[in-house]
Amino acid sequence: MTGRPRSTVRLAVGALAVAHGAAHLLVLAATPGGPGLAGDAAPPAVGSAEGLAWLATAVLLIGAGTALIADRPTWWRTGAVAVVASQVLVVSHGDARWGTLANVVLGIAVLHGWCATGHWSARARYRRGVAAALAAADVRADADRAGAVTVDDLATLPAAVARYLRRTGSVGRPPVTAVRVTLHGRIRSGPSDRWMTFTGEQVDTAGPRPTRHFLLDATAAGLPVDVLHVLTEGRATMRGDLLSAVPVLRGAGPAMDRSETVTLFNDLCLMAPSALLAAPVTWEELDARRVRGTYRQGGHSVRAVLEFDEDGDLVDFVSDDRFRATRDGRSFTRERWSTPVDGYAVHHGRRLPSAAAAMWHPSTGEPFRYAEMVLDDVAPAR
Repeated sequence: MTGRPRSTVRLAVGALAVAHGAAHLLVLAATPGGPGLAGDAAPPAVGSAEGLAWLATAVLLIGAGTALIADRPTWWRTGAVAVVASQVLVVSHGDARWGTLANVVLGIAVLHGWCATGHWSARARYRRGVAAALAAADVRADADRAGAVTVDDLATLPAAVARYLRRTGSVGRPPVTAVRVTLHGRIRSGPSDRWMTFTGEQVDTAGPRPTRHFLLDATAAGLPVDVLHVLTEGRATMRGDLLSAVPVLRGAGPAMDRSETVTLFNDLCLMAPSALLAAPVTWEELDARRVRGTYRQGGHSVRAVLEFDEDGDLVDFVSDDRFRATRDGRSFTRERWSTPVDGYAVHHGRRLPSAAAAMWHPSTGEPFRYAEMVLDDVAPAR
């Protein structure tokens, strides 16, 4: 889970599960009419089948609650069994009102856990998509493993791009054919909208059939929103689900395909610059610090201007070939898009961005940042 509100809810529900499990243990130690029992009901004998059922259910509840507090994504599997077993016991033994209330709350949490991490969840689709993309990348990576990037490999590049690759530490290392990025930050739809905090992970693969998978785990008004971007075979989709279950964002179509192709080009430039050596890019020098690149992939031809500072770092990527989606992702408007870089750091021996932003430049109104992110880790993915 992401953000303080969601962490608070997670801890509270986990504590409830533990407390509910403890209450089941109290039933075994209760006296007729005492805590945990109603009226003159007799407590189950510890060694009896009923007593063992109460004990086992208590262990399951405490285990599920502990796993939830520890933020283990599959806690809900134990939780589902525990809730069903608990409800059977509280209905059959004494006053079930308070036990039922606790089980309803835990049942809702279990349902959300299943929606968030089950087979059809955004996270599960992301994992399957990444695994397939990396497997395909491994099949076509034999040529990439032939050797490290040399200075001679940079000879066909514009001077600014070649200098950038040297500065990133690409020379002397094998070219990157797949990259995994973990990041966190905040995002919003428009300049007057509230920021949503998020964590995210993405995996890009390069080569003849590049892919991009990006999973964003955001928080809006304390509620979780899962957003999944996928680009494969030149086709892109975007979907967002409130509470991991309620569709609030759906995007697809030619505008989306083109936009994600621009994003993939941006990813290669910022996070896997050595992959540019084999990428289908045509370069045009504009001046000493600006280069225009035309990237052709999946039936699309997109362009961007790369801007470098006096030290040779890439400081901005500007494209007029990306489309801004509405809040529900159903329609798109073409707008200038840029990604100013706010800092660099060494990631696994390569000097790459550590912080960046994404900006829209509308035809009317002032440009604004709609995303600000810190890149926690950028690593070759295999």
